[in-house]
Amino acid sequence: MTPRLREHYDTVVRKQLQEKFGYANHMEIPRLTKIVINMGVGEAAQDRKKIEGAVADMTAISGQKPIVTRAKKSIAAFKLRDGMVVGCKVTLRRERMYEFLDRFLNIALPRVRDFRGVPPKGFDAAGNYNMGLKEQIIFPEINYDEVDTIRGMDIAFCTTAKNAEECRALLEAFDMPFQK
Repeated sequence: MTPRLREHYDTVVRKQLQEKFGYANHMEIPRLTKIVINMGVGEAAQDRKKIEGAVADMTAISGQKPIVTRAKKSIAAFKLRDGMVVGCKVTLRRERMYEFLDRFLNIALPRVRDFRGVPPKGFDAAGNYNMGLKEQIIFPEINYDEVDTIRGMDIAFCTTAKNAEECRALLEAFDMPFQK
């Protein structure tokens, strides 16, 4: 069964974007390629147990086991050596990507305290959007009583859009609540 937002993209969003930007070829229409969720856990360099909680949280949020990221070089000021664990990340594609986006937009974002919309500053020239969250407990999959530490995360929406304007139009078609 295809995810709800994938069907929405195929039936509604593609037609909207083709009319708005006047694409001649249907392959020019921007689409989501992947969503990357990254959680930096700097404390994991001193305490190995910290990364286990982050991996468990990210597995519950994404439905996929994350990979553990390691430091590429030593930085003495941070007491960091080459190869030490510094976080975890997961890349979502296809069905899992659309299911995560659906849960993120309709369940998680409305649970953010004092939510006024996502910041519109996160677009880059390549047509991608990046944003950060301050706490992982906005996702319903996370049990608040079992959380050891409140951690933030970065979410990157990678698209085939040629510029920031096309990317914004694509995400707005998915009802991404941007600040006014």
